[in-house]
Amino acid sequence: MLALSMVVTASLVGAPGLGADVYRAVSQINVGQGFEAGLSIVIIAIILDRITQNLRKPAYEHIVSRKIIFTILALLVVGSALFSAFTKDTAVNGDKNSFAAKADYEIIGIEPGAGLMKLTKTAIDDYKLDDWKLVEGSSAAMVAELKKAIDKKEPIVVTGWSPHWMFSKYDLKYLKDPNESFGGAENINSIARKGLEQDAPGAYKILDQFFWDTKDMENVMVQVAEGMSPSEAAEKWIKENQDKVSKWTQGAQSGNGEKIKLVYVAWDTEIASTNVIGKVLEQNGYDVTLSQVEVGPMFAGVANGSADAMVAAWLPGTHLEYYNKYKAEMVDLGPNLKGTKNGLVVPDYVDIDSIEDLK
Repeated sequence: MLALSMVVTASLVGAPGLGADVYRAVSQINVGQGFEAGLSIVIIAIILDRITQNLRKPAYEHIVSRKIIFTILALLVVGSALFSAFTKDTAVNGDKNSFAAKADYEIIGIEPGAGLMKLTKTAIDDYKLDDWKLVEGSSAAMVAELKKAIDKKEPIVVTGWSPHWMFSKYDLKYLKDPNESFGGAENINSIARKGLEQDAPGAYKILDQFFWDTKDMENVMVQVAEGMSPSEAAEKWIKENQDKVSKWTQGAQSGNGEKIKLVYVAWDTEIASTNVIGKVLEQNGYDVTLSQVEVGPMFAGVANGSADAMVAAWLPGTHLEYYNKYKAEMVDLGPNLKGTKNGLVVPDYVDIDSIEDLK
């Protein structure tokens, strides 16, 4: 059971299977799917346990030689491996020298619960990219795969969004989206729990007045990408941008050690913004806790009051499903950044320009 529990950990870096189903269920607060996948893992663990225990002292040893049984098992393992390799080799359709074939018909995605992943699945349907597979994983795993491909000048397609530091570090381009499957420009909104304005009016006002632009956010993200901790990068940015910070805190009364819990997802954008606003709240007398969660729990936490606020709601498209589900239990403070973008991203050296070219 302990060994099989690793399938869930492996799903964090894109491994398929039951682990991915568990991870997806957790990120989307889908209890039914999570229970089903988790129970399946337990059943497999029990079956494997009984099989391997029986191999040590087989009940059938007086009928069939143990050597024959192990030979059959070995043949089954080798046969399964050969079958998998054969089916993977024959799965490629069309020209094997095409961009799609060289990219293994894979779009490297991020966390399964992310709204961007849902938009990408919509795009795959809209453009009839039936041969393509969306690989689930994490933001960090996606960037790692992108770097590996760029270092080797290999073709790759990833789910991308801006602002993001990878656009500053690498020469990248968005694929054109004539069907507008990814929608237009979005905003990132700040959202607070009901009652926060009465419990901590100063913190509420600071969150309400928090607003910056893409260059500000990318400045913090680049510092983090180059090795600085998110906390240090936030402090550095605040020190260098006191004029902007003073606008956020204008008219806000100082705190008296009141606890403020901010939740965020593990996107570089949200790590940057949450650490910056968290430091500003701390400097104004609040005891701030930052909690990294998945998208579903982030919205649910603010809605049920277990978290005080977030500055990470991508609207009106990426997180629309979660927003509509919980909006009656939350207070939308409006945008803290405008003009974000989602889409499929490729290195600038590849010779395609549109999602249609993936066909």
